[in-house]
Amino acid sequence: MQSKLIKSASGDWEVVIGMEVHAQVTSQSKLFSAAATAFGGEPNSQVSLVDAAMPGMLPVINEECIKQAVRTGLGLKARINFKSVFDRKNYFYPDLPQGYQISQYKSPLVGEGEVVVDLPDGGTVTVRIERLHLEQDAGKSLHDRHPTMSLVDLNRAGVALMEIVSKPDMCSSEQAMAFIAKLRAILRYLGTCDGDMEKGNLRADVNVSVHKPDAPLGTRCEIKNLNSIRFIGQAIEHEARRQIEILEDGGAIEQETRLFDPNKGETRAMRNKEEAHDYRYFPDPDLLPLELTAAFVEELRTHLPELPDEKKARFMKEYGRSGYQAEVLVAEKARADYYEAMIKEGADQEEAANWLINEYLGRIEKASGSTPTQAAGPIGLTEPAGPIGPIGPTGPARETGPAGPTGPIGPTSPARVTGPAGPTGPSGPRTPELILGPTGPAANTQIVQMISTGQISRRMAKNLLALIIEHGPTNDPQLIIRIAIQHGMTQINDPSEIERMIDSIIAKNPDKVEQARTKPALIAWFVGEVLKASDGKANPKAVNELLKTKLGV
Repeated sequence: MQSKLIKSASGDWEVVIGMEVHAQVTSQSKLFSAAATAFGGEPNSQVSLVDAAMPGMLPVINEECIKQAVRTGLGLKARINFKSVFDRKNYFYPDLPQGYQISQYKSPLVGEGEVVVDLPDGGTVTVRIERLHLEQDAGKSLHDRHPTMSLVDLNRAGVALMEIVSKPDMCSSEQAMAFIAKLRAILRYLGTCDGDMEKGNLRADVNVSVHKPDAPLGTRCEIKNLNSIRFIGQAIEHEARRQIEILEDGGAIEQETRLFDPNKGETRAMRNKEEAHDYRYFPDPDLLPLELTAAFVEELRTHLPELPDEKKARFMKEYGRSGYQAEVLVAEKARADYYEAMIKEGADQEEAANWLINEYLGRIEKASGSTPTQAAGPIGLTEPAGPIGPIGPTGPARETGPAGPTGPIGPTSPARVTGPAGPTGPSGPRTPELILGPTGPAANTQIVQMISTGQISRRMAKNLLALIIEHGPTNDPQLIIRIAIQHGMTQINDPSEIERMIDSIIAKNPDKVEQARTKPALIAWFVGEVLKASDGKANPKAVNELLKTKLGV
């Protein structure tokens, strides 16, 4: 691990970063009950008797959540543990009805893996994954609904989470931000978590410590519940500086849990950090140890989609993209799908990549005020009407119920998950795909082809795209042509018409003509004048060639 040194009054410091990422499993029902997991329901409208911890209610494992966790482990190149155990993690929260969380401790479902992270400077860092375990989420305390009381919404209680724990392999905020972005991309490609950080479906606890180079590691502090990549970077930067200042003043770092205040850009103490023994872990007596068969895991492996690293390598080889272009295109599955859809529509591979990266992505990001795959309205998670349609499978995956008999189950008779998910195979992504903006791939292919054939200039193409985005969602190439014609954006290619404009400008500027014959670079001035006279519609290539003939340069 190559460290990024932090300069300070007493010299250089190194920062060490590890993460515990909580990813909500893409599943129609909760980990141990049949209650729904849809976002945005009325408070306490998606709560079963199990979620509310009513007396005598027993948890039953949702097999779909097991599959999703195994698929994630396979996508992280991690070891799948064929036997795992659910434990009770005992602590009190007002929104945790049971007084304990069902989680995994000593025997998680997934063991060691790794994520190779591409960095902005062109380098890479390999972040080792320590484990992935399943656990149930708590509810949510609401403090702004009543002047004197806090209220509790249990809709999230019991929702399945994958806790993905990294080794402390990151040494800068840039690496940490790149890691969470790459991890989110992998989860989205797999369809095991939608990665929507604004909804809390992906959030990270970040452990930060500092030490002098070649000195022992320092005491770490944990920053809880960061739900933005930008906030993760800001929190790490502030926390590292805070710890350095304390140490340089002769103080000591206390191991504690902290919160990040995005308004002030600083962390603040929340509570002393608990150790594992504080939670009094023990195997949940109501759940059997979980045993998987090799056939079950291999069936899931067989149906894994192409993941970002594989897709990047293919884009470079098959489409001739540079490492940078391929990385940008595969960073989100929607982008990669969109690019390949443009190629299938007939777009040139180079032109499609340049247009998508340099013009379209920036334009819709500016229009939406956020990144294209996080925006609200027609650019976010939508099922668009009309011809665009979602890219990829969207139907619900089967959720097949318990993995064994119901009722009180001791820990000595393991429940077995013995085979594939039935005739349709293991479930894959089933959330709607992220539709990349209001203009579909066929529409953008039409723009790219109009540029290539000289029907419109690149400048006019940008204006055309702005009009189309204003117009609203479309994937109709014919509409693109009609809008270009109606707004007079088509390029003038008629040599006689271009020649008339050139003759007029030459006649008005005899002095410039003489200068151009001795200084050929001045031809650019004449090109600009012709384009100005034609309102930017004259074909620049044709203008340039005719001017060279007329001026004799």
